[in-house]
Amino acid sequence: MPAVDKLLLEEALQDSPQTRSLLSVFEEDAGTLTDYTNQLLQAMQRVYGAQNEMCLATQQLSKQLLAYEKQNFALGKGDEEVISTLHYFSKVVDELNLLHTELAKQLADTMVLPIIQFREKDLTEVSTLKDLFGLASNDVCLFLEHDLSMAKYSRLPKKKENEKVKTEVGKEVAAARRKQHLSSLQYYCALNALQYRKQMAMMEPMIGFAHGQINFFKKGAEMFSKPMDSFLSSVADMVQSIQVELEAEAEKMRVSQQELLSVDESVYTPDSDVAAPQINRNLIQKAGYLNLRNKTGLVTTTWERLYFFTQGGNLMCQPRGAVAGGLIQDLDNCSVMAVDCEDRRYCFQITTPNGKSGIILQAESRKENEEWICAINNISRQIYLTDNPEAVAIKLNQTALQAVTPITSFGKKQESSCPSQNLKNSEMENENDKIVPKATARLPEAEELIAPGTPIQFDIVLPATEFLDQNRGSRRTNPFGETEDESFPEAEDSLLQQMFIVRFLGSMAVKTDSTTEVIYEAMRQVLAARAIHNIFRMTESHLMVTSQSLRLIDPQTQVSRANFELTSVTQFAAHQENKRLVGFVIRVPESTGEESLSTYIFESNSEGEKICYAINLGKEIIEVQKDPEALAQLMLSIPLTNDGKYVLLNDQPDDNDDGNPNEHRGAESEA
Repeated sequence: MPAVDKLLLEEALQDSPQTRSLLSVFEEDAGTLTDYTNQLLQAMQRVYGAQNEMCLATQQLSKQLLAYEKQNFALGKGDEEVISTLHYFSKVVDELNLLHTELAKQLADTMVLPIIQFREKDLTEVSTLKDLFGLASNDVCLFLEHDLSMAKYSRLPKKKENEKVKTEVGKEVAAARRKQHLSSLQYYCALNALQYRKQMAMMEPMIGFAHGQINFFKKGAEMFSKPMDSFLSSVADMVQSIQVELEAEAEKMRVSQQELLSVDESVYTPDSDVAAPQINRNLIQKAGYLNLRNKTGLVTTTWERLYFFTQGGNLMCQPRGAVAGGLIQDLDNCSVMAVDCEDRRYCFQITTPNGKSGIILQAESRKENEEWICAINNISRQIYLTDNPEAVAIKLNQTALQAVTPITSFGKKQESSCPSQNLKNSEMENENDKIVPKATARLPEAEELIAPGTPIQFDIVLPATEFLDQNRGSRRTNPFGETEDESFPEAEDSLLQQMFIVRFLGSMAVKTDSTTEVIYEAMRQVLAARAIHNIFRMTESHLMVTSQSLRLIDPQTQVSRANFELTSVTQFAAHQENKRLVGFVIRVPESTGEESLSTYIFESNSEGEKICYAINLGKEIIEVQKDPEALAQLMLSIPLTNDGKYVLLNDQPDDNDDGNPNEHRGAESEA
């Protein structure tokens, strides 16, 4: 027998649109089976009626044959032979009537009764369970009870959390889910069993019909042969095997149903393991219900609960009742971070590669929130395009010392680890080699680069001297930290201006700036700390590289968050494997007369080596700025595009190309 399609009981609780679509197929099959069963029963009742009529007819015929002798014929000569013959025929008809009566009884018991029992018991049971299931979760009710509970739970305040109200709402959600789960399991079991019973229901009546006819003809004239008996015997064996399989499957479903219903109540309660949820950070696909924020006005928003799932590099959404999902967001090269959103908890935002804010979604628990963030982050790296995406995801999301590539792997490409661009101009590569220290015979230990236990700062904090510089003098300062337009006059006079979209990952004090290994070690420790402490939020900024300084600008308010003199940048390098990671070391003088070293780590939308090259170019401009001939030679060595812009300074998409670029200044790239 081929395998019978069935509904998976394990998916009854999630009640996804895919499960609902499969359920509709089973319901359509049950409806078709009901219509066909009614028509089949009418045909069988007609056969039984005809056979019953045959019994009455033969009985009437026998009586009529016997009544012949009681007739008062005017001409009655020779009736004795006729009467005796008719008496014989009457006996034959009586014997035949007995056969027809037995056949009618057999048809009633083995053909009509089973199909009636199948209709009244099995089909009625499925119809009743469908009504009960509909009261709990059909499309008319729109999951009213469960949705009201979930809406009440989703609106729980974030700041003023009431444990009693939270517990009551959680119990209400769990009760609604359990009610829906129980009705779903019973309904799924009945539909699965119906797939077996319908086969039996179609064959058993015909076996009874055939057996009745065979017995009739055997007793009458021995008309049926042994091959037919063998065939019916094989059909009976098949029915018996189906019966055995049904009993085994029914027992398995009964055990599975008991196991699913005997789980802890926390399965029905959202965010039950908020203290220490088991989070899978290696997901490359994810599906489940999320709340989508929709703006309805300038300051008003609404939230809609929809089913989301990932497909390749896309985020899909499938509303209830829809046959298939629709594209919501392309996740390639996007960024995702947790956000604070009104009084809603567990919210995260997806940002497009060009820096524009995307959609904001809310998960129902901390575990779901972090798993969605990890899954989208993995997909944005295009891990799904690799041969073994699961292994790649595990490698990229290792915790603690395995959170990123060990420091020893960086030494393999020591000579090419500093700013370098894949330009055809070999002079650029030679100039970069002057800045990059050659690989030494021994890689420094982590303790020689960064003191153990050094704290990591995950938000931008201005160095002490920079803070004093911005507030020194008679100029009035803005109490909100905003800088005036003339605060950075070098932006107008700089020979170099290039802007990159970056996200600040962290900064920490270091012990040396003599090697780029200190940057790689800082990258490792920052990423490891983020993985250990589940920190996903990142501060996004615009990094402007000029020939005097590095400026971090708020993309919304255009306020400078930090300003670093280019002469204080002593080391800078990009990650060799994750091309979007970049870092630099800043040397800052202290009030005590000593100097402190800090490493800043960023994630860029473009390749980190482009930022390194821009920094390197700025430092070279500083070196040759006092020599006009050397400066002109340097600017001429930079390749230009057809429109006269420096090729390396025009990698970012520029939406405002209508400006007049200065012949001594690279065009500014916009985020």
